Order: sequence, then C-alpha cells, then structure tokens
Amino acid sequence: MTIGQPLLELAQVGKSFRVAGGDLFHAVKSVDLTVHAGEIVALVGESGSGKSTLGRIALGLMAPDSGSVTFDGQGLTGMSRGTFRDVRTGMQPIFQDSTAALNPRKTVRELLMQALWKRPGEGEARCLRLLEDVGLRPADRFIERYPHELSGGQRQRVSIARSLAMEPRLIIADEPLSGADVSIRGQILNLMLDIQKASGMAYLMITHDISIARAFADRVAVMMKGQLVETGLAKEVLGNPKHEYTRRLVAAVPALGGH
Repeated sequence: MTIGQPLLELAQVGKSFRVAGGDLFHAVKSVDLTVHAGEIVALVGESGSGKSTLGRIALGLMAPDSGSVTFDGQGLTGMSRGTFRDVRTGMQPIFQDSTAALNPRKTVRELLMQALWKRPGEGEARCLRLLEDVGLRPADRFIERYPHELSGGQRQRVSIARSLAMEPRLIIADEPLSGADVSIRGQILNLMLDIQKASGMAYLMITHDISIARAFADRVAVMMKGQLVETGLAKEVLGNPKHEYTRRLVAAVPALGGH
C-alpha cells in the first residue's frame, strides 16, 4: 500500500508562534509525515501536541516556517492562489465542529452547491446523491434545511458530503468524532470507512483517541510536544508500543468495538 510516491508528504515541517511575553512556542518541530493513495493514517496525540497545527499546514490553511508540503507530486509552498485552489480540490477537510464549519445562513443545498464550484452544471442531482451517500435519506427532506435544523450527527454528515463533492483523493479529518455521543461516533466512523472502501480515497485522521486509531487506521503516527515520537503499522504501534508516551495513550483508552 505504501509503495511509490506519497500522495501527501510533509518534510521537515516546523511552525512556531509568539505567545504572551514575546516567547516563541514551537508547535511543530521538523516533522516528516506521509500518506499514500488509498491509505488511512491516524495522527494521534493529546491536546496541545501540535497535531491540528500540522493538519492545517497540510491543508494549506497555514504556512510552515520551515520544511515543505507536497500533494500529488506538487509542492504547495509558493504556489499561485489559482493553482493552489485547483490542486487543493483533491484534498478536503472535515473539521471537529460542524456547527462552526457550516454557514448558518445557507441551506444544505447552498452549502453543497458552493462546494461544487468547479462543476456548476451538476447541480441539484449531484447534491441529492451526496446526501444519499452519507445516509441522509430521503435527501429531499434535508436539502432545504439550515444547519440549526439538523442534529449534530446530521450536520457532520453534511460536512462529509461537502468534502466529498469534488471527489477528493485525500480527506484530512480533524477530530471529526469529538464531542459526539457513542452511537453517533460509531455511525460516522462506519460511514467514513464505507466511503473509503467504495472510493479508495486516503484519510489523514487527526485524533486524541487511540481507540479511533485502532479501529480506523492502517498506519499510526504519534505526536508529542510538536514531534513525532513513534510511527508504524497501527497493529504494531498500538499492539506493542515502543515509546513511553504511546504506552500511556494505549493504556488510558479502551479499545473500540466493531472494526
């Protein structure tokens, strides 16, 4: 699965921020990370470990101070805005807070049509198919609703549908199950796995929850204080962790049943 050129490659990526008092906080320190086509990689670590910052850098939402980001063989640093927008359609996000991610003034139809900016001719039929694909059935019951008229699980399904609109090769999901109750977490996780199996797309799943990584990932990268401390096949890293930090994470979180 990991033979050949990576779909996403972060090489020696670093990012720092000025904090109160003018001190420099090193959020990400010389990180190397790859995701290959069709692969599911879980980036795990506690809050403040730098994993969300790394995800935003991978998406091009934040520029690194050092290092490079390459997607589908193209370096994203220094790319023109128009070219970046075209390349970026192949890499889409799913964020933790679906309420904040969805414009409350737009209907589900408008949100999906906005995501179809490169395919305006597909219109209504494509929107309905996307809603069906993420389990919002019958789709015509949901397409005219506003985000506040949906449950939390339904809003996250709309977020997933919007990310799928351009048929991306990679989805970067930042804590997409955080805050959801157990039943919704299982539904969304199973939905994401079903979509991956059907489409062959890759995922970079950013999570603090080792049980999600165990259920979801082919490979795991463990992040602590801005650095990757352990990487490898999920069954090896989580079954026989080498780093003390990984051992603590594994010991603290029970396994998630199912997959």
